[in-house]
Amino acid sequence: MNNTLSRDVQMQFMRPAQLEAAIRKFPAVYVPFGLIEWHGRHLPLGNDALKAHAILVKCAEQYGGVVYPPQWLHAGFNLDHLVPVYTELFTRLKKTGFRVIIGVSGHNVKEQITMIEEALEPVTADGTCTGIGLWEVTLSRGDESNTDHAAKWETSNMMFFYPDRVDVSELGEGPIKFDMKPPHGIGGLDPREHASAEVGRRNVELAATAIGEKARELLESLAPEHREFNLPAIAPEHWWMV
Repeated sequence: MNNTLSRDVQMQFMRPAQLEAAIRKFPAVYVPFGLIEWHGRHLPLGNDALKAHAILVKCAEQYGGVVYPPQWLHAGFNLDHLVPVYTELFTRLKKTGFRVIIGVSGHNVKEQITMIEEALEPVTADGTCTGIGLWEVTLSRGDESNTDHAAKWETSNMMFFYPDRVDVSELGEGPIKFDMKPPHGIGGLDPREHASAEVGRRNVELAATAIGEKARELLESLAPEHREFNLPAIAPEHWWMV
């Protein structure tokens, strides 16, 4: 697996005919979630959504489907406002013809998954589409696939996908308490010793594969008449925007 992110599965880069062909082949859409948050001095602030988005692109490259642009609003905002917004988004994706909607958060807290699942509930209630909320490693977690906060795993992911955005030298050479507290705000194993692009590559490979297999399973869980793209076309007569 290489670290190139194909634009052919990213919705914002696709032409209408490409979008229609992708949905007809495998009607799944992946929606990455994250936030702008401290991730040590050595990683980009947008780590969580960048991570989720990149893993989902690798998933779609292998299994099919389409990746929606990253969502930077998160469960730290008032869920009374956010859940209806994302219910509307998921409803529009359903009306676009997607039968499987998978929301994947790179911000590994329970509240983020609760937000996604509550937003999905009214969209999937009629049984004509299905969906799930996941962390990027919910289905792949193990010795070679895991997560943390700006430590071994998240640093490795960024080393694999965006090496020019990582600068471990910013951490210095002195002792660090990996307890999530100031002044470092990092939790996990020391990235100076344990992080590498190869660790990131393997983590991404396992996470992307697990999510893709789940997408297939979810599609097969629908009644046969609800597993196909259900618009006449992606064209102005039948579709305009998500």
